[in-house]
Amino acid sequence: MSKKTVRDMDLKEKKVLVRCDFNVPMDEERNITDNTRIIAALPTIQYLLQNNCAVILCSHLGRPKGEFKSEFSLVPVAKELSKLLDKEVIMAKDVIGEDAMAKAANLKLGQVMLLENVRFHREETDNDPEFAKKLASMAEIYINDAFGAAHRAHASTAGVAAYLPAVSGFLIEKELKFLGNALNNPERPFVAILGGAKVSDKIGVIDSLLEKVDTLMIGGGMAYTFFKAQGYGVGNSICELDKLDLAKELMEKAKQKGVKLILPIDTKIGKEFKPDTESKTVAWTEIPDGWEGFDIGEETIKMFTEELKNAKTVVWNGPVGLFEFEQFAIGTNSVAKALAQINATTIIGGGDSAAAVKKAGLEDKMTHISTGGGASLEFLEGKKLPGIECLLDK
Repeated sequence: MSKKTVRDMDLKEKKVLVRCDFNVPMDEERNITDNTRIIAALPTIQYLLQNNCAVILCSHLGRPKGEFKSEFSLVPVAKELSKLLDKEVIMAKDVIGEDAMAKAANLKLGQVMLLENVRFHREETDNDPEFAKKLASMAEIYINDAFGAAHRAHASTAGVAAYLPAVSGFLIEKELKFLGNALNNPERPFVAILGGAKVSDKIGVIDSLLEKVDTLMIGGGMAYTFFKAQGYGVGNSICELDKLDLAKELMEKAKQKGVKLILPIDTKIGKEFKPDTESKTVAWTEIPDGWEGFDIGEETIKMFTEELKNAKTVVWNGPVGLFEFEQFAIGTNSVAKALAQINATTIIGGGDSAAAVKKAGLEDKMTHISTGGGASLEFLEGKKLPGIECLLDK
């Protein structure tokens, strides 16, 4: 971790602006259905309160596209935070308007306030310097703790660092430690499991991981593009016909690098895209016309589980089947269970894989579950993340 963190700064009695990732799921009644991301921000907030800071929090929620929409208001987050911190979190009615500015100016040491959704302003996603400057004017120090948004060069994730000393919070520090160690200094064998629907979403990651891993397992929708590239029929399964040459190249690269590339050997297929569709398991070379692959089969589950037993570092990004439908969640749940039972550093790369691990009730059995799907993918790809690049170097 070459970037400064909250530990490297004299924070005592300072006014601090913290970018959090409070982009949490809610139901129709605006109740938060999963508060993981809010809990993940607590260590940094509590550390600032111990240092008697005045704390100004900001975040985005959803995609309101630059205008106020009540369903994207952060009011429910302020209520949840008040409960978790056991102290009132003052809610601003706007972001850089009169209410926010007045409340920030009057904020006392030991108090916490939350600004309204930064994406109610188009200037946020445009990384507008004037907007960033106004945000920064409320505080003396900036802390980025929103790993889930660190791959975006927005005003509140990167722009404000031009106007304030900028460091990372504990969450970003933890994310970089686990993901960085996996990539740069993994205990071996190092295994990566990649799932999800499309090869095109993961080209960069596959390419980058082939330089680093001992074994790469591929499941999910993108496996069918690899099947098709080898000349086999895939029925109605999701398949990127424009990526067949690329799939061949990646298989060739794995061979050259001596990386064990493991593709499913059987697949659970369904008649149509619905939870109770008729289904059966077939060999990967025998998917009939009119059927669609939705999960890895029993033989593949055994093969994946066996391979994982010897692993010492595992990175998993993307479910290996349509885990939203119960009958096609067996593969993904089996991978989660296999990871829960091995003696290895297990890193779950956010997004759907994190949701699947939680759904299986196995989150406390994993070494680290990333809070940022897109950010962890770009990090694994070796890309520079704007929200981290902008922080002060140690």
